[in-house]
Amino acid sequence: MAQKEYFITGIGTDVGKTIVSAILTEALEADYWKPIQAGNVESSDPMIVTNLISNKVTEIHRPIYSFEIPASPHFAAEKEGRTIDIKSIKKPVTKNHLIVEGAGGLLVPLNKTELVIDLISQLQMPIILVVRNYLGAINHTLLSFEALAKRSIPVAGIVFNGGSRNENIPMIESYTGLKTLGHIPDLEILNKESISREAAKFTSLK
Repeated sequence: MAQKEYFITGIGTDVGKTIVSAILTEALEADYWKPIQAGNVESSDPMIVTNLISNKVTEIHRPIYSFEIPASPHFAAEKEGRTIDIKSIKKPVTKNHLIVEGAGGLLVPLNKTELVIDLISQLQMPIILVVRNYLGAINHTLLSFEALAKRSIPVAGIVFNGGSRNENIPMIESYTGLKTLGHIPDLEILNKESISREAAKFTSLK
């Protein structure tokens, strides 16, 4: 079985990266890693994923940087008197598939000179782009796509996650030429059962 690695990023904040990460982690029975976690100390993204997956294979790897303030990583680090050094962020050693969740969107600052997209370039992983169908999603998706293309970062495809403007989808597919990996509806109940049900749609990623 060939090892698969995907970096999960979104076209913005609050588009559902963590839910998509949980679904893909369950689908692949992959390891999960969020290298930079800011805020939600009592309910961090790694804790959310842990509580939503059902398989017994996944290992949840610890973040390299954790901050208490729910803010852009550069700001959270600054407030704690710390600096994020992306050279210190190395992928965990595993023989399993690996899902890596980013912080915010591609151009979120990590320090005064580097962005999330710089970390992606360093880790050399293909992207799965999470898109939520809201007014403005086409613009935000195309801007993200252009930023990735400029850096020659490969994109495995798009996951559309909820929202009400499904008319966006054909335009986004047409302009980007990217493969749609799946559609996730707005989930009224988030639990192991709903995540497992959605994960069954993505087993082809293995």
